[in-house]
Amino acid sequence: MQGRDNGAPPSAPASVFPMTQLSEPDRLDADRMNAFARRMAESLNGAGVSLMASLGHQTGLFDAMAALPPSTSARIAEAAGLHERYVREWLAAMTTAGVVVFDAAADTYWLPPEHAASLTRASGPHNLALLAQYVGLMASVEEPVAACFRRGSGVSYTAIPRFQKIQAEISAARVDGTLLDDVLPLVPGLVDRLSAGISAADVGCGRGHALNVMARAFPRSRFFGFDLSRDAIAAARQEAETMRLSNVRYDARDASTFNAVKEFELVTAFDAVHVQPQPARLLRAIAAALRPGGVFLMAEPAASTRLEENLDHPLGSLLYALSVMHGMTVSLAAGGEGLGTMWGEQKARAMLAQAGFKNVVVERIDRDATNQYFIATSC
Repeated sequence: MQGRDNGAPPSAPASVFPMTQLSEPDRLDADRMNAFARRMAESLNGAGVSLMASLGHQTGLFDAMAALPPSTSARIAEAAGLHERYVREWLAAMTTAGVVVFDAAADTYWLPPEHAASLTRASGPHNLALLAQYVGLMASVEEPVAACFRRGSGVSYTAIPRFQKIQAEISAARVDGTLLDDVLPLVPGLVDRLSAGISAADVGCGRGHALNVMARAFPRSRFFGFDLSRDAIAAARQEAETMRLSNVRYDARDASTFNAVKEFELVTAFDAVHVQPQPARLLRAIAAALRPGGVFLMAEPAASTRLEENLDHPLGSLLYALSVMHGMTVSLAAGGEGLGTMWGEQKARAMLAQAGFKNVVVERIDRDATNQYFIATSC
């Protein structure tokens, strides 16, 4: 078989970046300048690859190709139920990116299993094509966010409705792959308490999949979820009905109205705190809502508060970009402080302490490299 299969995009020919005539040769380093130009070109290629990866996920092309031997574009299109012309052009983009291997003599395309492991639904939380959908999402709000740079304020949560759908899919893959077996056992004794029966709440529950999975696994416990999005709550209720759950309830309301007092043994928040307008107030409310011995389990992006400690973060640029285009801007739009997606461990620890939590432990799990889990108790 011909073609590259190392997964790395080809380097651009040097002629694409000719030596620039310098007007101030004593002040500019030509090698450094051209190296940076190549790096920016690679970033542009990467943006294109990300968009095509998102399409590969949404159309099911990666899943179809993972089940096929080297095949023609017509065979791949047939397997995915798509139009061949679009599939052929998409395959060209994936071939030049080193994602797909092309055999010119046989006119066939192949997705190596080592690549499929990072691109298919069968990969669960390791499916990076899921994250690629964020690129198109960010592009959809580029103009309104650019306007915010000039006038301040932000883009509202309701103005980015596709975020809910993408986040729900990413969350579901993570929940199905890790929640019961990896995440909940991080809290000593929690699984036994849930089995015996406790009262639990999920703040910013989105479409409720995490809560529904827990409700099904622990029928003796009672679960309550709320989220600002009425569409998300409607989807959560529909899934709960489909799963025939009677121990979970949902309410469409703002997290800022969470004012329970000593009602819950467990409160969870999965990637939800950093988007809140008033996260400090919410954390205080969560501390007040826990009964003695209760636990707050919070998942947030794995990062440091210090920029210099995130320079080698494998997804640092993407997550900071998501902060600009969603996490920070939706908070500012609601008159909030714009905490940001990459608020990091140090800031989170400090805010949890200010909220009244005395003990905070931070854990990570192998099957979820993007998140860190904060386990906080008030006593």
